[in-house]
Amino acid sequence: MPITYTWNVAQMDCYPEADGETDVVFTVHWTLAATDDTYGAGAYGTVGVTADPDEPFTPYADLTLDQVVGWVKDAMGEEKVDQLEVALADQIATQANPPVVTPPLPWG
Repeated sequence: MPITYTWNVAQMDCYPEADGETDVVFTVHWTLAATDDTYGAGAYGTVGVTADPDEPFTPYADLTLDQVVGWVKDAMGEEKVDQLEVALADQIATQANPPVVTPPLPWG
């Protein structure tokens, strides 16, 4: 069964004012959930972000989840994102096929 990955943002830390703009995001607290309809795994972290001077500034109230998750992935880099998804997939595989089990005692 394929694994579905869902990124979310728990909170964003902002400078009240920077470069003439207000509520300028500098840290994003993110979550990543992985599920295969039976098992699930998750991760949480933070990443620092900086404004791209070549992109227009987006006011805090106008930010979208997709935009901020894009910042998170860009800041982490493709290799780190891939490693994180593989680690969560491994956790799900371990849940589905545990390497150690504790059956009840046979004389129970």
